[in-house]
Amino acid sequence: MTITIHELLIDTAVQMLGTLSHLLDKAAEHAAARKFEVSALVHARLAPDMFPLATQIYLACQQARDGVARLTGQAPAATERVAEDFEQLRARIRATVAYLQEVPRTAFDGAEQRAITITVTPQLALEMTGLQMLRDWTLPHLYFHVVTAYDILRAAGVEIGKRDYVPHVARYVRAV
Repeated sequence: MTITIHELLIDTAVQMLGTLSHLLDKAAEHAAARKFEVSALVHARLAPDMFPLATQIYLACQQARDGVARLTGQAPAATERVAEDFEQLRARIRATVAYLQEVPRTAFDGAEQRAITITVTPQLALEMTGLQMLRDWTLPHLYFHVVTAYDILRAAGVEIGKRDYVPHVARYVRAV
């Protein structure tokens, strides 16, 4: 069995963005039950030097889109970064998932060996193949921002647990 770049990126990103959407649903339920505006969570953060929830969501979506662009040989599109309220964050996730689901499998032909350069600073760039970028850059960043959003919500008192982070695993559960 061969695993494709499309499966690794698209299926993983859609699944993890689904997790992020689920976490936001739980956050909305939490806010409603405790009678506070869910928008208060948009700016929540784990530490003063860390990005807030809104930025974690933006970056998770951006990593998925950036990965598609680079792996399909396109220039990464800059996604407008604006102050978003809770519903706009949810809309960003939905739009990103819809975008990902439209990417054809054939768009990734040759992606494994495609030369990728990511300019980090004017003096520093990362040079890798498509497979290296996916494995060592895109997926780790995607997971980092989703788990950091999870951590922010958990620290804010939202009642979530590991099952909420990996709900997609439930389809593999079988009685023994």
